[in-house]
Amino acid sequence: MTSTNHDHPRADELPPPRTQEVAERVYAYIQPDGGWWINNTGFVLGERTVLCIDSCATERRTRAFLEAIDAVQRQQGRRRDGARMLVNTHQHGDHTNGNCLLPDATIIGHPRCREAIQAMGILRPDGLWEPVEWGELEPAPPFVTFERRLDLYVDDLLVELHHFGTAAHTTNDVVAWIPEHRVLFTGDLVFNGGTPFVVMGSVAGSFVALDCLMELDPAVIVPGHGEVCGPEVMDMAGEYLRFLQQIADEAKKAGLTPLEAARHAELGRFATLTHPERLVGNLHRAFAECEGARPGDPIDVAAALLDMVTLNDGKPLTCQA
Repeated sequence: MTSTNHDHPRADELPPPRTQEVAERVYAYIQPDGGWWINNTGFVLGERTVLCIDSCATERRTRAFLEAIDAVQRQQGRRRDGARMLVNTHQHGDHTNGNCLLPDATIIGHPRCREAIQAMGILRPDGLWEPVEWGELEPAPPFVTFERRLDLYVDDLLVELHHFGTAAHTTNDVVAWIPEHRVLFTGDLVFNGGTPFVVMGSVAGSFVALDCLMELDPAVIVPGHGEVCGPEVMDMAGEYLRFLQQIADEAKKAGLTPLEAARHAELGRFATLTHPERLVGNLHRAFAECEGARPGDPIDVAAALLDMVTLNDGKPLTCQA
């Protein structure tokens, strides 16, 4: 039986975000506890260029991220320039809401990321998640887009942007790969310590994306949520996705709904992952694929989210952003 009873710290109990240098001039900005709406970002510093990878969910968190960049520039005696480039790894608001606070940056992403932000704007889903102080935000979608690959340079350091041609976490997942240092910013294709989330993407497509990540052969991974890690974290993701497909196949044959299947599931080793209520949302996607849905095909996302609240004892999902 799944259990969603996890002790979550209050926002004022969370450790502060921290800046971690993962290679020369390359930084991860880690936001504990990495839960709902609390993402990781990153930045690459050049002599006259700053490249940011994602923004944050709220005005307060994005401004703190920008102050962290300024602090590193000040410490190193660099020109304290604002970001000139901003890459969005996908559409979700925890990675894009703060885009508007980087007004001088060229915002880069996949075309479907742009389309999704234009269609949805700034979401403030306090009925599904615990209330958050979002701040003053307005939509700022990417205005430079690419389909499969785009090369950026921070001075002479190459940063490759890749979309792997399939839906996975979403339809528009982009990774930032720095081959010289073997550093990979994965966005939410990787959660370190958190349950994968494929409601708006694809289970089958996630396997394709994970294979592509492994082919890059990264030494250091900056996940969308959780601590900086190595490629071993992708093994857990793959095992969870296979577990998900097995549950969906067995539940469909037994005539169960996604919610019923989630309530009967034994999480085993995956019980240690945060936000186990994502299981039922993921099962909505896995059920659709069992019925022939292709990666990224629309499903009833609202129903999936409501089932997640139901599985969470009927309470709004924990959010300390």
